Amino acid sequence: MDLLSSMRSFVRVYEARSFSAAAKDLNLGQPSVSKSVAQLEQKLGVQLFLRSTRGLAPTDAGQKFYEHALRTLDEADLAMKAVKDANAPLTGRLRVSGTITFMRQHIIPKLPDFIAQHPHLSLDLLLDDGNIGLVEEGAEVALRMGKLASSSLTARKIGQCRRIVVATPGYLKQYGVPIEPGDLVRHAAIVLSRGEGGEHIAFDKDGIETEVVLQPRLRISALEGIRAAVLAGLGVAVASEWILEDELDSGQVVEVLADWRMPDLDLWAVMSGGARHASPQARAFIAFVEEQLAATRYGVR
Repeated sequence: MDLLSSMRSFVRVYEARSFSAAAKDLNLGQPSVSKSVAQLEQKLGVQLFLRSTRGLAPTDAGQKFYEHALRTLDEADLAMKAVKDANAPLTGRLRVSGTITFMRQHIIPKLPDFIAQHPHLSLDLLLDDGNIGLVEEGAEVALRMGKLASSSLTARKIGQCRRIVVATPGYLKQYGVPIEPGDLVRHAAIVLSRGEGGEHIAFDKDGIETEVVLQPRLRISALEGIRAAVLAGLGVAVASEWILEDELDSGQVVEVLADWRMPDLDLWAVMSGGARHASPQARAFIAFVEEQLAATRYGVR
């Protein structure tokens, strides 16, 4: 008995509630479909359908087997598709959304490698610091930061980075270096007004937790604005490490309160169709981003 073929026959009979209709859908003879279901029942040792002159009705065992058989057939189809797609060149267009600063600094500069690997694939990059819904954007993949809103969409954590307190050496020379988190209330704060921003900041050091309420001089809705304001010496900011990586390395910006930690900022790949039904294009792009991050300190450890 070909188990997958028999399960396919059973699923169609279950959905059509008819051997003849299932046989027609499968382009098989009715005796063949009836035999497949009978062999399944014999192998399982249970009756899957109640047969009467009024038609077919699934038994409790039949209902339970249908749920598992459907998942098994889906997985088998996906396995076949994955192997076939692995050798096929990626074509078409993939729409990807992400935050402006992260994409500009860490993804777009790497795209020549991805495009060289998939020369027949086109990308639409939808850049916005707000977490606009995938459906509204028409995107298949979104790179999202921080905590995700509850939804039916599938997400996978692919990166993370530290949140740190930063300022320019010039600002700190003029206004002093914060030694404790509580010192921040006496400094001009630059605050992100959406997403993971806000004035309430939780710190931790050796198991000691404290919360500080910043005093914003500037509230800005985009990370590019936060970055520009810090570089202009307008105050201190709580920012993700990756938006100021180059400036931290060069000393143009410095980290303060380095012995205190805040919750890490997570990067998620969100798929509008779910992981099981993601297109080869979406899977390839997510794998590429994950590979790029794994080579840095921002990969998931």
